Amino acid sequence: MLDRIVSELGPWNWMVLGFVLLVMEVIAPGIFMLWIGIAALIIGAVSLLIWDAAIWTWQVQVLAFLVLSLVSAYVGKRVVGSRNDPTDQPLLNRRGAQMVGRMATLAEPIKDGRGRIKLGDTLWRVAGPDLPAGTQVRVIGAADTDLELTVERV
Repeated sequence: MLDRIVSELGPWNWMVLGFVLLVMEVIAPGIFMLWIGIAALIIGAVSLLIWDAAIWTWQVQVLAFLVLSLVSAYVGKRVVGSRNDPTDQPLLNRRGAQMVGRMATLAEPIKDGRGRIKLGDTLWRVAGPDLPAGTQVRVIGAADTDLELTVERV
């Protein structure tokens, strides 16, 4: 059955594959299927032009598709990856990093290296040397992965 579908569609197989990959990119975006879909569409366009050529066997088509997929993924990564424009707000959405340098009073003592401070209306977990509650501390670092600040005594 699959052989019949492939033989009936001819060069349009690549076009169908390309559009399926582009739809998959829309459904589950990640900018990866886009480049492979573009490669399939290009192979489909070439297939429409030279379908009857003796050299354009399915093996050559698959090999060309694989090479073109790698090239288009590489070029796509270079194009998309080079869009790291400098910003006037480098700490936007990095709340912990915005706290570095601020002074605070320990709301809970630091025991076994862990405690809490209150900055604004938020209690932050902190790491640092064991200190009693009420001690003035300065935030000297922030771990983005677990929203924990590192403090030192002032």
